[in-house]
Amino acid sequence: MFPTALWHCFIWKLWNPQPPVCCLSTPSNVPKIQLRLAGQKRKHNEGRVEVFYSGEWGTVCDDDFSIHAAHVVCRELGYVEAVSWLPSSKYGKGEGKIWMDNVHCNGKEPTLAACTSNGWGVTDCKHTEDVGVVCSEKRIPGFKFDNSLLNQIEVEDIRIRPILATYRKRVPVTEGYVEVKDEGAWKQICDKHWTMKNSRVVCGMFGFPSERKYNTNVYKRKQHYWAYSMDCSGNEAHISSCKLGNHLNVDAEKNATCDSGMPAVVSCVPGRAFAPSSHSGFRKAFRQEVPQGNQPLVRLKGGANTGEGRVEVLKNGEWGTVCDDNWNLVSASVVCRELGFGSAKEAITGARLGQGMGPIHLNEIDCTGFEKSVTDCKFNMESQGCNHEEDAAVRCNIPAMGFQNQLRLSGGRNPYEGRVEVLTERNGTLRWGTVCSENWSTVEAMVVCRQLGLGFASHAFQETWYWHGDISADSVVMSGVKCSGTEMSLAHCRHDGAHVSCPRGGGRFGAGVSCSETAPDLVLNAELVEQTAYLEDRPMFMLQCALEENCLASSAANTSITSGYRRLLRFSSQIHNNGQSDFRPKNGRHAWVWHDCHRHYHSMEVFTHYDLLNLNGTKVAEGHKASFCLEDTECEADVQKQYECANFGEQGITVGCWDVYRHDIDCQWIDITDVPPGDYLFQVVINPNYEVAESDYSNNVMKCRSRYDGQRIWMYNCHIGESYRAGGFARYTGFNTEINSQCLPPSNQSQREGKLQGWLRPFKECFS
Repeated sequence: MFPTALWHCFIWKLWNPQPPVCCLSTPSNVPKIQLRLAGQKRKHNEGRVEVFYSGEWGTVCDDDFSIHAAHVVCRELGYVEAVSWLPSSKYGKGEGKIWMDNVHCNGKEPTLAACTSNGWGVTDCKHTEDVGVVCSEKRIPGFKFDNSLLNQIEVEDIRIRPILATYRKRVPVTEGYVEVKDEGAWKQICDKHWTMKNSRVVCGMFGFPSERKYNTNVYKRKQHYWAYSMDCSGNEAHISSCKLGNHLNVDAEKNATCDSGMPAVVSCVPGRAFAPSSHSGFRKAFRQEVPQGNQPLVRLKGGANTGEGRVEVLKNGEWGTVCDDNWNLVSASVVCRELGFGSAKEAITGARLGQGMGPIHLNEIDCTGFEKSVTDCKFNMESQGCNHEEDAAVRCNIPAMGFQNQLRLSGGRNPYEGRVEVLTERNGTLRWGTVCSENWSTVEAMVVCRQLGLGFASHAFQETWYWHGDISADSVVMSGVKCSGTEMSLAHCRHDGAHVSCPRGGGRFGAGVSCSETAPDLVLNAELVEQTAYLEDRPMFMLQCALEENCLASSAANTSITSGYRRLLRFSSQIHNNGQSDFRPKNGRHAWVWHDCHRHYHSMEVFTHYDLLNLNGTKVAEGHKASFCLEDTECEADVQKQYECANFGEQGITVGCWDVYRHDIDCQWIDITDVPPGDYLFQVVINPNYEVAESDYSNNVMKCRSRYDGQRIWMYNCHIGESYRAGGFARYTGFNTEINSQCLPPSNQSQREGKLQGWLRPFKECFS
């Protein structure tokens, strides 16, 4: 049998045509060490480098450390290569000895111990100089971890194998043997030292928030077992963070036995959204619903896939974010389990899933891993020094539902685009077919991209003749698709069922999508709207272009051009792009429409809706904004402007920039000439037709309460839709509309800039 090092080399040569010198055997004078990645890491393939030498764990100093040394560390841990290395205890300070200092590697050594250094334990460093590495996610094929020094667990693979017929038919699989792949063979684990803490970790890895007891009488004894047991604390995100437990007896044929024991079995409890069902094609009833009255205190926003997103916490009726200081897998796992997922796959820092809004509620979170909610963890309520560039996010383990196998993209230039083809059952036979493109939109495309794990939708296509898919799949098998956008599978959207109806047919008219890993996210500055709202009586002779572009109420057509006027509710809007990619119009400039009156191009005919509603929600007046000049008006300090309308330039909003429509621009208003005095709801909706994909549509709506007395108007309680106020719109509709007279502005309120005919700064405390 091959020695372990030679076996690694043999596998590497099969996989890589230029094997490194590490395929040579380790010299006999090099001590045997063990490595692990520890600390405040975000993923399993990164962390502080720790070395097990002479029976004790210690760290490595960052002096003279290099990418070559990082490559050696990562390969020794079974990864293909290193991506980067990080100095100055970026993963937190370690404990114990600093075993290695001034490490010099050429990158070809078989072990870090073969690199030169000052000598074991010889150092002038402190733990503030502990080095960390980030390894590639790719594993060396066939890599077998050497467990002889009894460190943390490394296995080729792990699975839950259902044995009972009841569980074999269920999706997802929630109960069965825990099996690990060892030297290419699947082996059971002896339950002699198995604990419910171990079960909790395994269930978490497979997307389940908790574990439960099972009926031991229905499982049978096995002959061959893995040679080790696990010793988990229960708060680990992955078994690689657990320790190896006791060895089992190994017979002459290298087979471990389990005296007076049975194979370890786990029985996991799925989250509410993943309740198991019989596997009969698509699951029909999947929805991520929350029971009424049980509004969660935590939610995920801005993520492309289920179980990922920016962490937001509800506090004092307002949603806010979490600062990423000390953010790690343990705390992230508490969030994931609280939301009905498993443990955390990744604890994400640096607002990599988009910046949030509002307050930063929690900072320096420190969880044990067993809390019911992240709000039960220790944390610092002071967020000084934190900003939304440090918003924490997570990617959670979710159960394998098999949705990805029921959909495919065909004919595209790359795996992220193509004609949508669905696997359906017809007369007992599974067959692929197309989706009717009638009314196919970005919302439906979002569901497809999520189902395939390809991120966000960048475009939805109603004609796909340029993508030649499988001819045998030209027939339409799904029509009338209408999604809300939150579904995990296209089959969970409303559709026509077995009675397909598609006038244009499939083939060249089959629905198509283009997916992207990132998306923009537009958010309106609600406070600016509240501060700048005012009334203007504008002569009709100055509104001819606006009339031509349908920016006035229908009654304007009967208003005298010479003596008539229109009463306009005016305000400024400032629209930020808080997402991860630039916001661009749906159509390229070749499709933009020239409007001669105002002498500009419309890149999107309707970019924003402005509505005035009565307290019953009925629209009494409306306006709209065509994006005739969609550009970077201002940007954050370190962001460069890319889009400006001058000289018919490109249009868009760069990430970290915002577009400002001033109150004095044509059509930046609602014509309220025919509206009687009273109390109203004012609403602004950005990108109302979802023409351009965004990572989050829930923050595209801004709402205010307003009072109009026939001469003046007041705006108050402006907020971003349902997004950053618990209860959102509904909480305001039931308010007492009577306002204390002493809260009203003085009748001789002076006009601002000679234009403002109303009170600009409302007393917010009067309306809270």
